[in-house]
Amino acid sequence: MSDIRVRFAPSPTGKVHIGNIRAAIYNWLFARHTGGKFLLRVEDTDLERSTPEAIQVLFECMEWLGLDYDEEVFYQTKNVKRHLEVVDQLLASGHAYKVEKTSRDGKTGVVTMFKMPKEGTIEFDDIVKGHMAKKAEDIQDFAIVRSDGSPIFHIANVVDDIDQKVTHIIRGDDHVENTFKHICIFKALGAPVPQYGHLSMIVNQQGKPYSKRDGAAFVGEYREQGYLPEALFNYLLLLGWNPGDDREVLTREEMIKLFELEKVHVTAAMFDPKKLAWMNGEYIKKIPAEAFKSKVKEAAAKLGASADFYDEAGWDYLCGQIQPRTKFLNDLDTSLVCFFKDDFEFDPKAVDKRLKKEGVKDILVDLVARFSAVSEWTAPTLEELVKGLSQGNGMGPWVHPIRVAVSGRGEGIGLFEMLQLLGKEKTLARLQKAADTMAL
Repeated sequence: MSDIRVRFAPSPTGKVHIGNIRAAIYNWLFARHTGGKFLLRVEDTDLERSTPEAIQVLFECMEWLGLDYDEEVFYQTKNVKRHLEVVDQLLASGHAYKVEKTSRDGKTGVVTMFKMPKEGTIEFDDIVKGHMAKKAEDIQDFAIVRSDGSPIFHIANVVDDIDQKVTHIIRGDDHVENTFKHICIFKALGAPVPQYGHLSMIVNQQGKPYSKRDGAAFVGEYREQGYLPEALFNYLLLLGWNPGDDREVLTREEMIKLFELEKVHVTAAMFDPKKLAWMNGEYIKKIPAEAFKSKVKEAAAKLGASADFYDEAGWDYLCGQIQPRTKFLNDLDTSLVCFFKDDFEFDPKAVDKRLKKEGVKDILVDLVARFSAVSEWTAPTLEELVKGLSQGNGMGPWVHPIRVAVSGRGEGIGLFEMLQLLGKEKTLARLQKAADTMAL
């Protein structure tokens, strides 16, 4: 066990941004890699936004992602008395002063300001960004207590870090300017200055900060969309770090073993939704077969299918086809509906593209006749039949209309495996109905 202590210090608003949770992931992995402590501090001084409900959302998000923390949760509001005691120390030592200020709404009040050094250089060695330096004279004095007597972020943050004995502060590089100020507060209090590591921003395809306009920006949205927590955790880890080889899908144990803060990238990390979707599919493939079958049966039950719709071999066959092609668990209903209901919706684009073509009706009618004569209703038999019709010129003219006719969609599991699962009677009925009602 090392003496390293890191913290995740969010201000709960009811939503947890992926940028903030990535910082939590990096802190957590750093602590677990070094044998240190990962602390959770709830900076809940904004009483209007940091409601009990908002704090609960934070807890649920961390639990979902497997971000367990050490020691008790530290609530910033419970340390306000201590913050103000430290401000009195700074006033007494001449590192702070009071001044009357007029706010934008015209109200006048007394605020407490921190007095910056007027000469010298403030510098630190950032674990991620390297040596950082700034002239003290370039930073103006700044407020640490509002006119209503409440402590401001700068003083509260530093005092809490001192009280929690934080040794390393890992946060977004939007805090770099704050870090120069905070180092001065630490020194004014005679407290050891933690080591800092500032993480690059997450950006969109245009290189601008990733936001709600670019897609889902909050952890809860990914959960609702059917992402697995392991996939989101893994992907956010790779936004600014990699194991040094070609591996992308890593176990939690591998992440802990390999993670080093010094290897975090300095350049901004571009968020790629397609890459995340791919990774989610990779994690779905890793779900144990029995666990995935339970999810399929649960989805099937919502569609009105009983547990004995298939025998166990049939369920296993269906799951074996569905699982490798599933990107999101929320897609299961869409993937499964054609197997368990006859009144599924047809994709208009797929109908126009595959059924509204001259000659498709004749193809479907011909297939009904040929399929009717099949005695062994298996995927290989059906594939061989269609392959024979194509005479080596490609099965597209048959495969695409069949798929849309029996499933309503232009994509899905292997067509002939789908027909085997649907069964002969259902397949023939759907082909005939499509020929009668939609095909040209």
